[in-house]
Amino acid sequence: MGFFEMGFAPILVIDDESEMRSALSHALTRNGFSVESAASGMEALVKVKKDPFSLVITDIKMPEMSGMEVLGAVKKLAPGVPVIVITAYGSIHNAVEAMQAGAADYLLKPFSFETLNVTVKKVLDCADGNGRRQAKQTAKVQPVIKILVTKDPKLLDILKLAKSVATSRSTILIQGESGTGKELLAAYIHENSGFKDEPYVAVNCAALPDTLAESELFGHEKGAFTGAVNRKMGKFELAKHGTVVLDEISEMSLPLQAKLLRVLQEREIDRVGGSQTVPMNARVVAISNVDLKKAISEKKFREDLYYRINVVPFTLPPLRERKGDIPLLVDHFLEKYSRLNNQEKKKISAPAMAQLVDKAWKGNIRELENSIERAVLISSEPELLPEHLFLDSVDGECRPPSSSVMSMRAGMTVKEMEKQLITKTLEEVNDNRTHAAELLGISIRTLRNKLREYKQEIEASQAEAAAQQG
Repeated sequence: MGFFEMGFAPILVIDDESEMRSALSHALTRNGFSVESAASGMEALVKVKKDPFSLVITDIKMPEMSGMEVLGAVKKLAPGVPVIVITAYGSIHNAVEAMQAGAADYLLKPFSFETLNVTVKKVLDCADGNGRRQAKQTAKVQPVIKILVTKDPKLLDILKLAKSVATSRSTILIQGESGTGKELLAAYIHENSGFKDEPYVAVNCAALPDTLAESELFGHEKGAFTGAVNRKMGKFELAKHGTVVLDEISEMSLPLQAKLLRVLQEREIDRVGGSQTVPMNARVVAISNVDLKKAISEKKFREDLYYRINVVPFTLPPLRERKGDIPLLVDHFLEKYSRLNNQEKKKISAPAMAQLVDKAWKGNIRELENSIERAVLISSEPELLPEHLFLDSVDGECRPPSSSVMSMRAGMTVKEMEKQLITKTLEEVNDNRTHAAELLGISIRTLRNKLREYKQEIEASQAEAAAQQG
């Protein structure tokens, strides 16, 4: 049982910062996309002239040739290839200018890898199929299969029920710990519905900027606010008769929750600045990795919204409760990452498998996948051993390398320890803020606020030092 997302010609990532190029390429590759990168606009255009691409992602601010110039050149060289531009959060006017110039969409820094993948999938969906605009130079490749792997009786029962309700338009709530495969279940439901050829639009509610959240979800009219030079359709309209997935719905602000409640009740949308309502035809799947009843008791989530989204509830079991699936998942990830790294499929030793089955896996399937990916990368042997899976391990529990251990000293404040913990965690997950927030046990909004606070402290310190020198 499983589902697939259509394969495309490679995505071209353009950024003059090597770390950003690497991070973007890694995030897209992990989601099954083929990726090429370029360090400058000129290098990118050489590639566009030579090879077909399904999508171009470019930073706006680059030396020699800006992202806007890249956008214009791509539109001339390959008019059918969509372009996503990346710009700083404080430069929304750049995004507006890019959209006017023909960009398919934009990403505001900082953004999560989940936001990146949602945006990419949305743009590719609009660029292909059902008579919609298709990149003329796009060369199709074989579909990338994303399998929902299990033989666990409890999860099989969940999948059976999910398939039976998939054809309805009822709102679905999926809960479970981080890394248990909640979005996989949402996509499985979409794939088994009668609307699988309609758009599948996933939204990470925690990554929505507060100032743009309503516009992103419900759209806006021309002139609704400064910078709104054109009408924009929101995620619900883009989904048409398909599926809207609201991931991390618990992170949605209370005012936005009230607006969402009305949309679900009335099945219609009010665009920002609009005078008429728009019918809402999509089916909504809400996802949460926190206990929403507890969030209600803490006044962080509306009780009436909870009952509105909790029409058909599912709770996914953690990996520690489905140990029998671990060998299946290990084999699946070995196949996936051996293929992605152009290697022969690696085997796994009996001691290594025993430790994998015995481990608690607090990060669930995502943590297991990361362990297998890392082992495939670092091992030069055809068979994986425990030392490939658990760096600096004790009793089979994975611990960070010694270089990542926090340095604690007497007199160190709690705030300093907190800052060091956040910094080290971000280093461990290659600056993936969503993953870091999950590991730290905080919301991505809290993490974002902490990082903003640290940045302000550094800027204030620098300003004070400059003033003293002056």
